Amino acid sequence: MIKTCIGNTSDIKGVLSLQAKNLYSNLTLQEREFGFVTTPFTPAQIEEIIRQNGIFITKNEEKTIVAYAFAGSWEYFKQWDIFNFMVSRFPKLSFGERKISTKNSFQYGPVCIDKAYRGKGLLNLIFEEMRIEFSKKYPISITFINKVNVISEKAHTKKLGWEIIDEFDFNNNTYLGLAFDMQKSVLKK
Repeated sequence: MIKTCIGNTSDIKGVLSLQAKNLYSNLTLQEREFGFVTTPFTPAQIEEIIRQNGIFITKNEEKTIVAYAFAGSWEYFKQWDIFNFMVSRFPKLSFGERKISTKNSFQYGPVCIDKAYRGKGLLNLIFEEMRIEFSKKYPISITFINKVNVISEKAHTKKLGWEIIDEFDFNNNTYLGLAFDMQKSVLKK
């Protein structure tokens, strides 16, 4: 049976293994067409996000991690330059009637699903687990997707209902900035 929950320190090895199999720098051009993650997390960075209840995992019947999703405060994510750049753009951004700020939003992602489990509804399950937890504190979720990661863009905009609110260039790449209303469930009733 597939099980989705908040991760703990015993899950670090499994997260690192799934990350290595899907990290942009570890994939061929052809493999990247099926989606990828760009941010490599260290064991210490994963431990820190675990302390903040900010990693969500899905395990298969063999208790192997087949999906993960990170979520955290801008304070946590400021250790990577791209997130500081994103925050610098907030004064120009809004979502619906709300101005985006570091107080009313958080960073969602990366999310990674093992190739063998893609297209089976895991994205919605793991996202909903995260949404329920983080909607207690934040009304808005923000993320970015590299424009060449078409699979991820479609999954987030079509399956989950994220809205594109920004486009920016950073480190010779073009990214889409997306926002999500945390009160909106992504599971079909």
